[in-house]
Amino acid sequence: MTGPTETVDAVVIGGGHNGLVAANLLADEGWHVLVLEAADQPGGAVRTDEISPGYLADLCSAFYPLGGASPVLAGLELEQHGLRWVHSPLVLAHVLPDDRAAVISRDLDETAASVDAFAPGDGDAWLAEAERFRRLADQLLNALFQPFPPVRAAAGLLSTLGVADALRFARFAVQPVKQYITETFTGEGAKVLLAGNALHTDLQPESAASSVFGWLLAMLGQFQGFPVPEGGAGALTGALVSRLSAAGGQLRCAEPVEQVLVARGRAVGVRTASGALIQARKAVLADVAAPHLYRELVGDRHLPSRLRDDLDRFAWDNAIIKVDWALSGPVPWTAEAARKAGTVHLGVDLDGLTQYGADLARRRIPKHPFVLAGQMAVADPTRTPPGGESLWAYTHVPHGHDWKPGETERHADRVQALFERHAPGFADRIVARRVLSTRDVTHGNPSLPEGSANLGTAAIHQQLFFRPVPGLGRPDTPIDRLYLASASAHPGGGVHGGPGSNAARAALLRNSLGGPAYAALIRSANRAVYS
Repeated sequence: MTGPTETVDAVVIGGGHNGLVAANLLADEGWHVLVLEAADQPGGAVRTDEISPGYLADLCSAFYPLGGASPVLAGLELEQHGLRWVHSPLVLAHVLPDDRAAVISRDLDETAASVDAFAPGDGDAWLAEAERFRRLADQLLNALFQPFPPVRAAAGLLSTLGVADALRFARFAVQPVKQYITETFTGEGAKVLLAGNALHTDLQPESAASSVFGWLLAMLGQFQGFPVPEGGAGALTGALVSRLSAAGGQLRCAEPVEQVLVARGRAVGVRTASGALIQARKAVLADVAAPHLYRELVGDRHLPSRLRDDLDRFAWDNAIIKVDWALSGPVPWTAEAARKAGTVHLGVDLDGLTQYGADLARRRIPKHPFVLAGQMAVADPTRTPPGGESLWAYTHVPHGHDWKPGETERHADRVQALFERHAPGFADRIVARRVLSTRDVTHGNPSLPEGSANLGTAAIHQQLFFRPVPGLGRPDTPIDRLYLASASAHPGGGVHGGPGSNAARAALLRNSLGGPAYAALIRSANRAVYS
């Protein structure tokens, strides 16, 4: 059945933050842009709802070290559309099983003193790491958020470091975080801060390149903090939607796309589930997981055989189970420092992080989970009634686990018992609790299948020019004028807008005066990769 037909310059499939970033950048250039979102509201993983009267909880993502540092989001000037970043007194606390806590503060001396209390000399080692990051931050962030390969930013890094230090930085970047922290620090405080940050991804302490993930997040926390949008994560989405509307772009929710229309090797539009045909004069951009785009929306008949084979080997990241609590008062931590931290790591020490990672690698539900928690009212009191707390927490579980009846709730009980152990009286303050299973946390969103929020593993074999499959590391696809704009594309997961920005810029380049030459270059490169 065929519905009405309309024509726009660009269709963006998916109204997550990457899709909205891409749409904004195209609308800024005068394009007529239409965003089609399958859910009844935009945002994807960047949404907020109410779990009890007056208590706001973020659906999936909550605190944003990469978002606060992202040149992509900064360039959109979302503060003019209501976004306000706020901070907690301390950035992060890792509470050890014995109730000691190591902390990251935006005050460098305070962080150094915290880790030095675990082992004299570690404070100086932390200061040295902070200085290394300070020297490299601008070039490093530019390299991270630019299309691959980031030639100019890489040249800047090499110029800053010199050949000898660049070689040693490259060694550090591909190290397992456990090896890096063993070489650099003595005490457990600094070690768990860095290893715990590495495990915000689906990596293990022994995984290659986990060092750079842990170091980057820890140092962003040190210098930028882990900011949150005032009023909830949904305020970030709201600012993107407001800006898009002001720029002339359109957003339609509850309008799932059923098919990308391809003619003579070129994306020419989409068909929606309602039967509507949307013709795209210039581009189709997809803020969905790569397997969903290629397998479901495009179809195998339009894909090179090698790409089809590569998709069979696509690796998902671990899934998450999430728990929200509305509390009548702050979490009564035994560790005093944790009371001032917006983000809390809880449950295990360094060896426990290794065991947790090993359980996930063996596709077992960890008996001793590592929990990442957000005390949202510590940074943003608007989230709760006066004196209350909105507590956000998640833990990783294996992707594709066959959940038995009641198993999710039992795992949530295990997580809650950790809070009670380290904050006696916690249960007495619970006003409401919400448990989101691996399926619930996605709300049926095909971009987050079974709770895999990173849209593909962060392991090195699926990063850079291996993301989402071995190829160019760019948003361009083998289909002309079709661009992958989701976290399945480089630079990957996190709320920073990088994939959406890269896709928009590729679409703009394809439609510029140099567009034909650019298209010929991409075709030639794709033939080399997939033939």
